[in-house]
Amino acid sequence: MTTAYADKARILRSLHTPSAPLRLANAWDVASARVIEAAGAPAIATTSAGVAWSLGSPDGDALARDRALDLVARIAAAVTVPVTADIEGGYGTDDAGVADTVAGVIEAGAVGVNIEDGARPPAEFAKRLAAARRTADRAGADLFLNARTDTFLRGLGDPDTRLKDTLDRAHRYVDAGADGIFVPGVTDPATVAALAAAIPVPLNIMAGPGAPDVAVLGSLGVARVSLGSGVAQSAYAAARRAADELFGSGGYSALADAMDFQELDTLLSSPC
Repeated sequence: MTTAYADKARILRSLHTPSAPLRLANAWDVASARVIEAAGAPAIATTSAGVAWSLGSPDGDALARDRALDLVARIAAAVTVPVTADIEGGYGTDDAGVADTVAGVIEAGAVGVNIEDGARPPAEFAKRLAAARRTADRAGADLFLNARTDTFLRGLGDPDTRLKDTLDRAHRYVDAGADGIFVPGVTDPATVAALAAAIPVPLNIMAGPGAPDVAVLGSLGVARVSLGSGVAQSAYAAARRAADELFGSGGYSALADAMDFQELDTLLSSPC
């Protein structure tokens, strides 16, 4: 690994702290990554859903691996801060396929990955995580491996035992090599605090309207706060509002809050 890669990997790890949680406004293309970096982001995370939509695919492991990796490489080359890539379930049919994806992510310049269990059995997902860890270790890459569990997001299992199931999965995933645990779909303070107290690695929560602010989440023990696909969804909502108005009343007021052309053009013109 190059010194620059190692430095970015070290920086990404250092940013995971409840005293000042890592804030991630997830990007989906080079322009969004540059805009987010210019706003002061200490790191860039991609959103797999946003990436897939921008490339004409639905979310859910439908995007071809090479297209996903190409986008990661483009973003990593366009920004100066560390990049962590959302690779859904690993873009592979088995743990060997996930290992190939992780090798590609490292080659693309990302120093972190986010992998989700979805509906997979925890034991099967743990094998994917272990394969990702081995791949990074063999490459000499201090890759931050963030393991996402969808128990709350998808409403998996019995609601009465969901917290316990989530913690059981989290500990299994940490044993397999995960550096962080991502639990989207939950923001109520009591549950978040229980998760943070019982998980021995940094906890990542997905936030949005109605969720506690970053400072409150940090006080509960959260070390990383992501917006997921929310920023991309908001951008597409802006496009729809403008189109609805144009094809409806024939007006243009939806464009009033647009980003300045010269500012955006300059961001994409200047070297990273």
